[in-house]
Amino acid sequence: MKFKENRIHCFQFDQENIIIDINSGLVHSVSGLVYDFIGQWRQTGCRLAEVPALPYWNGAAAASADPEELKEIAAELEAMVQNGSLMSEAPELEGFRMPEDHVVKALCLHVAHDCNLRCRYCFGGTGTFGGDRSLMSYEVGKAALDFLFEASGKRQHIEVDYFGGEPLMNFEVVRKLVLYGRDESRRRGKVLLQTLTTNGVLLAGEILDFLNREEVALVLSLDGRKEVHDRMRPSANNKGSYDVIMPHHQAAAASRNWDNYYLRGTFTRYNKDFFEDILHMLEAGFDLVSEEPVVAPPEEPYAFKEEDLPELYEQYEKLARYYIQRQKAGKPFLFFHFNLDLDRGPCLPKRLTGCGAGGEYLAVAPEGTLYPCHQFVGDHDFIVGHVNTGIQKPEIGRQFRNAHVLEKEKCMNCWARFYCSGGCHANAWNFNKDLKKPYELGCELEKKRLECAVWIKVKQHELAE
Repeated sequence: MKFKENRIHCFQFDQENIIIDINSGLVHSVSGLVYDFIGQWRQTGCRLAEVPALPYWNGAAAASADPEELKEIAAELEAMVQNGSLMSEAPELEGFRMPEDHVVKALCLHVAHDCNLRCRYCFGGTGTFGGDRSLMSYEVGKAALDFLFEASGKRQHIEVDYFGGEPLMNFEVVRKLVLYGRDESRRRGKVLLQTLTTNGVLLAGEILDFLNREEVALVLSLDGRKEVHDRMRPSANNKGSYDVIMPHHQAAAASRNWDNYYLRGTFTRYNKDFFEDILHMLEAGFDLVSEEPVVAPPEEPYAFKEEDLPELYEQYEKLARYYIQRQKAGKPFLFFHFNLDLDRGPCLPKRLTGCGAGGEYLAVAPEGTLYPCHQFVGDHDFIVGHVNTGIQKPEIGRQFRNAHVLEKEKCMNCWARFYCSGGCHANAWNFNKDLKKPYELGCELEKKRLECAVWIKVKQHELAE
């Protein structure tokens, strides 16, 4: 069998030689000799049985290889090809169309277009999303939840995220909506997961007690070390916010037994050593963490450049090694971007479209207008409807659903296409004004994170044996 280029991905990390079968998702950890053998196969395009007789080899491991051993490797690889565990065929896609009928599974409820911080990288314009500072009324929020209950059809499990700005600046409305969502979901026989994303300034006392009592999941914002956090996340009076929010975040996580939360940070060109910020989070007691690369216009001084990639790759590698080190020591933690399920992947439409923006997932502005996702809120060209009238421009949703990996030229031959599902629609639009042209720097970071995540899975498998 001749090699076909985009069916496997090969990489080496810390003495592991890893082969990913792209279409099946199977991962193979192989010897250096097998890795070199596959490298020769890829380079020459010859048949597997012809590789042992090649007059030259690039891999050091093959220099003294026994010819009979090479023949055995060729036979084993051929058997893997035949049983579909290597070079597997792509899913049957001829005539494939994304489903036209869909249900809404999740809403991002912008209960506050206002904020008590002035984060310098904020995509929402420090909370206003290009408009006036405003708060959502209970009536609009209730209508949004009713819309979700109806638009979710027969689906039992649905989600809502109370978002901003800073949603706790509108806590009384949040409180009423949480209670309404709880009661109405039970009445309708649905399971509603309620989450709140907060900067933590107001997360204390009665507010925290209520969120704990109602089991509202928390996404807590913290960028890391004090000097890093305060540089990019000052308060409205331009003072640092770390000393206020760090005790609130620790108390909140501790009050729920360090569960049902995620600590989420953003790193920028000012802290390319972001591994140190994750260490800071872990040392502060948090073990459910995420650190996201900033996405910003290239003219901003904190925006990443292509030349930064090697340094960022090194940080992810350090984090992956530490991930395994902590697991060996019996002190595991979860890093959001290393969460990878190799056994039970998503269905085909999900693998192609990812987050579901514009279809399964919508955002609601304070006045009730519906948008494809939270990052499009405020862009009136992307209004898809209103909570009182439903979806009025289904063509926008179709535009998002059809911007999948099979329609993106740069994704078609990318090994990561079934993991990242073509990347973030908002990033593609903001950088290229085209939903089908992914944000390339983000792609490179995503691929590195995926390699680290796969390596972690290999090491975890070895630890379990």
